[in-house]
Order: sequence, then C-alpha cells, then structure tokens
Amino acid sequence: MVKAFNNIDFHRLLTLARPAGAPDRSALPVAGDDEGAKAQVARLLDVLGYDAVDIGSIADRRRIQPGTPVYVQPYFPAQRPEGLDLEESLRWFVDTPGVPVPADQVRKLADQAVL
Repeated sequence: MVKAFNNIDFHRLLTLARPAGAPDRSALPVAGDDEGAKAQVARLLDVLGYDAVDIGSIADRRRIQPGTPVYVQPYFPAQRPEGLDLEESLRWFVDTPGVPVPADQVRKLADQAVL
C-alpha cells in the first residue's frame, strides 16, 4: 500500500501538472513500506506531471492528513473568502489558480506536521 494524492484537490491536480524539469513543477508526498511500490507511484506521478517526495513509511502518512501543513492549502494562493454562499464558494474553488509547491517545500511542510 502506498499513500499519495490525498493532499491535493482534484482541480489543482489537473491544473498544476507540468512536464519534468519545468521550473514551476509541483511535488506530492508519497508514503509506504514497499520501496518498489513507492517507485511505481513516483513514476505515475511523473507521468501525471508531478515530482514525488518520499516522506517515509505508511505510518508516516499521518504527516499528510487533513489539518497538517502540507494538506491542500499550500496549493492555493489564499484562504477561501468568508461569507460566500455555496455557488460563490464553488466558483471561487474552480476559478482560483493553484500555486506550485516544489519538492523542497513539500518535504519541509510534511516535516512540520505535529503528530
């Protein structure tokens, strides 16, 4: 088992994808106990337009859960404005461009998680 993809929303997953070597390429954390399986997931991430950051074992997946520093928010330029109704919230979600999060920042944010 490998944990990946859970710390980014589906819209930013699509819009932030970049080719290998692009200066604005983002990274996603990967956790798992099987090194071969993690390598396969890293190759998949590369094909999809992301670098992989190995954050450790499957037990380390807690560092990329909701409420941790690397969960979803780093890929947004700002917090959702207060007071939006449902339709306005959905429009903000779709219209807000993502922010690239490079591998070194993903590692730093994952390391900041308080468990």
